Amino acid sequence: MLPSLKAAFTLLSLLELISSRPLTTISPKLKLSEITHRIHQLNSGVQVPCNDTRVAQVAFTDQKLSEQELLCQAATALMKVTRCKKDYEMFIINLQSLHGKTNCSLNNDNEIYLRNFLPELGNFTQGMYRRLATSAAQ
Repeated sequence: MLPSLKAAFTLLSLLELISSRPLTTISPKLKLSEITHRIHQLNSGVQVPCNDTRVAQVAFTDQKLSEQELLCQAATALMKVTRCKKDYEMFIINLQSLHGKTNCSLNNDNEIYLRNFLPELGNFTQGMYRRLATSAAQ
């Protein structure tokens, strides 16, 4: 019985270790899809958690900025959310893995509510997903 318990404990420890780390082999399309899906889940609920929190506005429509810069700015804006931080952790992890930058500039002069920021981020990531799917099909 003791070897069975040791094996079970080892297995549980491995599962915990694996689940606590983000998977780095996930494709960018899957990460973008997950971000869009999570935003949809948050917005379809009764109330978006901490939707009255203000975050820096990211100019997702600015053609002068690269997609990586915009993803970095979005991650930076979400990292500054202190309340309900757990709700946005996966967004931050996926965004950081997509842009690959260590830091980026973010203008804090203009702020918007999180309830407005998340749909903008969702539209942006959905557009990126479509562009990736189109380029992969060609």
